[in-house]
Amino acid sequence: MITQEQVDRVLRLSGNGLPCVSLYVPVLPEQPGRSTFMTRVASLLDGIRPLSLDRSLDHAARLSLREDIVKLEKSLAFEPHQPGAVAVFACSGKDVYEEVWLPRPTRERIVVDSDPYVRPMLAVLDEYDRACAVIVDRGTGQIWEHYLDQARELEAIRDRTLRKPDYAAGLAEDRVRNKADELSKRHFRKLIGELKQLFGRRAFDVLVVGGHSYEVPNFIRFLPRDLRERLIGDFTVDRETATPADIRNRVQKIVSDHAHQEQRQLVGDILEAKAAGRPPSAVGLDETLWAASLAAVGTLAADEEAAAPGVVCDRDGLLARSGESCPLCGDPLREVPDIIDALAETVIDDGGEIRHIEPETELRTHLTGALLRFELPPRPAAAG
Repeated sequence: MITQEQVDRVLRLSGNGLPCVSLYVPVLPEQPGRSTFMTRVASLLDGIRPLSLDRSLDHAARLSLREDIVKLEKSLAFEPHQPGAVAVFACSGKDVYEEVWLPRPTRERIVVDSDPYVRPMLAVLDEYDRACAVIVDRGTGQIWEHYLDQARELEAIRDRTLRKPDYAAGLAEDRVRNKADELSKRHFRKLIGELKQLFGRRAFDVLVVGGHSYEVPNFIRFLPRDLRERLIGDFTVDRETATPADIRNRVQKIVSDHAHQEQRQLVGDILEAKAAGRPPSAVGLDETLWAASLAAVGTLAADEEAAAPGVVCDRDGLLARSGESCPLCGDPLREVPDIIDALAETVIDDGGEIRHIEPETELRTHLTGALLRFELPPRPAAAG
């Protein structure tokens, strides 16, 4: 499971004067004629071997690169079973090695620089909410992390409760009930304090609350405004009898429904902006490809099922559905099997956001759409 701690470690990585190697390798379903995972890893590592012998680098840098290559060869000697991508960040001279599994394929690449190349990793992970699920009752609380269909318990809190708050009658009963309520409120405040710390560290994106039907509303009423704004749903569950799988499935359903709602909203925003002319937007593959060619895409929306062949100019980055020569520089255009993959990678490289749209929306007929950074100039006719 990818944890926030691991992402934070990657973001803090630095060679401190030594080169860092960043490697991305997609893990794809078996396809006839495609290169194996290990072959692609070997080809990428071959591309940086000359650097490990380059006398313009000092001895420590060359030695670190050689050790990185050896370690990567050993660590990636077998293809993972789960589709997606493997991202590795290494600097042997500083004893740095982080391997991250990504839920979506990325373009294969290897980068050697003073800092790790994290933009593709962040672009993929940014599509998925990290959810905090808190399971509450009067005296106990469990805090769970849910991310990418996986779950782990972070913390369990148990506070004092009255065993039989209804044993007495009259004034005694009122005193006992008031005491029970006060203990419950104290427990809820303690839980909320833990949640505020977690969300304050930006460890989570959204909040889900579960518990008995009579406890959940009481707890939600105690939530401060900043946590209430992160709340995306609640559910009823008996903490004593529910299994971790039960809780995971309930939380995942709420998170998935929330993600689909946001995706539909994004599509609606793009189509509405296109109809109104503001803010600048693009609808349809041709227009979106032209926008990406100019680094104009702020947020790209691509239908989950969209795929189409196309062409790319390797000199100036033009993307198009078809053509033989680039209308901008005149160079021959290179055919690619899926221009939408190239589109997504271009947007990532230019610092934009990617959103794959899973539910069926109006975007399915257009394939792609985007919110833009600026208005587009006319698209060259030959680029279409």
